[in-house]
Amino acid sequence: MRAAVIDGKAIAAKMREETAREATDLAQQGWQPRLVSISVGDTAAAELYVRNQQKQAEAASVEFEARNYPETISMEQLVGVLHGLNADPRVNGIIIQRPLPAHIPVKALQKAVHPLKDVEGMHPASIGNIVYNDLALGPCTAVAAVEILKTLPLKLQGLDVTVIGHSEIVGKPIAFLLMGLGATVTVCHHMTRSVAMHSRAADAVFVAVGKPGLVTGDMLKPGAALIDIGINRVAGKTVGDADFASCAEVAGWITPVPGGVGPVTVATLMKNAVLATRMQMAHYRAQYANTEV
Repeated sequence: MRAAVIDGKAIAAKMREETAREATDLAQQGWQPRLVSISVGDTAAAELYVRNQQKQAEAASVEFEARNYPETISMEQLVGVLHGLNADPRVNGIIIQRPLPAHIPVKALQKAVHPLKDVEGMHPASIGNIVYNDLALGPCTAVAAVEILKTLPLKLQGLDVTVIGHSEIVGKPIAFLLMGLGATVTVCHHMTRSVAMHSRAADAVFVAVGKPGLVTGDMLKPGAALIDIGINRVAGKTVGDADFASCAEVAGWITPVPGGVGPVTVATLMKNAVLATRMQMAHYRAQYANTEV
């Protein structure tokens, strides 16, 4: 094995320490960061994620409340719940757990979350701000993947990067984030004629498609960084979108699955909770100052 395996857990632990310090500072000012998780119906699929988020929140000195609503709740009722949370200054971030019942479209809920409380970075305004290089509350997985690349001894300005996958919440935001840092980015998708041609020319490759074994060692430039964002279940094991064994023989750095992007994504969620709290504190103080005038 040639590649250095990137320790996502260590990166996440460092981020949590910094977040905990900032959260404690905000709490001393009367602004304790607090997240509310919303799930609907049978929570078995999301239960593991909720427990992990709660554990990470505690480690980051962020309060966490998990709420579950019956599957019979209507879209209108749930939007009403979100509007109530938007108006509550004691709530600084809202998380929408997936999956949701068929009658509740997740995009509609994401739009109902106020952008200042959009700690997942899923609101259209949060996604759109990235185009303007405003990175306040970006999509957690995309931000996490780019943060991992930033820990490597690579100069991002002028770096040739290939992103495989162009989803609205991962692939596309990664491309815009990297362009904002000065990288030259190629985005591949299901209509790209030769993905391997582009990936072999790249100094860093990001893959987020949901197809195990999609990226193999012969698709990489020797010494390149490979950030694997895929999460798949194969024969009872969690694997990424890359064939780890063959890629590790060629790449210079590689993220494992699990233990790579995942932990950093949750740490980014907590960091966003603190950022959102700071933004809301500034918003309410400015509003109060204007009222005084």
